[in-house]
Amino acid sequence: MRDLLQYVACSLALCSTAFLIVATWTDCWMVNADDSLEVSTKCRGLWWECVTNVFDGIRTCDEYDSIYAEHSLKLVATRALMITANILAGFGFITLLLGLDCVKFLPDEPHIKVRLCFVAGTTLLIAGAPGIVGSVWYAVDVYVERSSLIIHNIFLGIQYKFGWSCWLGMAGSLGCFLAGGLLIFCLYLFKDVIPERNYSFAMRKRYSTAGTSVVRSYMAPRTETAKMYAVDTRV
Repeated sequence: MRDLLQYVACSLALCSTAFLIVATWTDCWMVNADDSLEVSTKCRGLWWECVTNVFDGIRTCDEYDSIYAEHSLKLVATRALMITANILAGFGFITLLLGLDCVKFLPDEPHIKVRLCFVAGTTLLIAGAPGIVGSVWYAVDVYVERSSLIIHNIFLGIQYKFGWSCWLGMAGSLGCFLAGGLLIFCLYLFKDVIPERNYSFAMRKRYSTAGTSVVRSYMAPRTETAKMYAVDTRV
């Protein structure tokens, strides 16, 4: 059961990390809301803006100015939060892989593998926070901006709604929360099983060390006696 929960958490961590990476580096955080008046679909991401012609499917993209240029607080904050979530989620996923029992990494140190799983779960929980904050903040800002224009009867030609990249960011963040919580719950649920494994391994190691010391202590007098016998025979 413990191994099954770890595998489920690993699958969730993999999907969540992939969702966060794809969401960060795609261009559909905002999409034009009214397709009936447009012959092209306009998408805006964190790094560039793309326009796709509805009829022929030709796609053109324009990158934003340098990262050192002045950008809106929404854009800069979302970039920083999503990059932080990507780094933490990737680190948590790699740590979780090393902590799985099926991975041949420190096979004789089960307590270290348990600690790796705990670190992975904690890291994934932390990774979900900046991801969900950045995604929800961006989505709410787009919704508020659009609602204010509609309320004041202001038409600028293009109105945006949040697109599938923003949804991916939210899904990846929630997946990180779920994977991290599942790992912590798994370790808490089977906390009485893990020490027994560590104890049996420690006892085997202790008996092995004791047996080696006994053999050495038993072999030492025989070695000294053999040396004395060799000296006597030479004389």
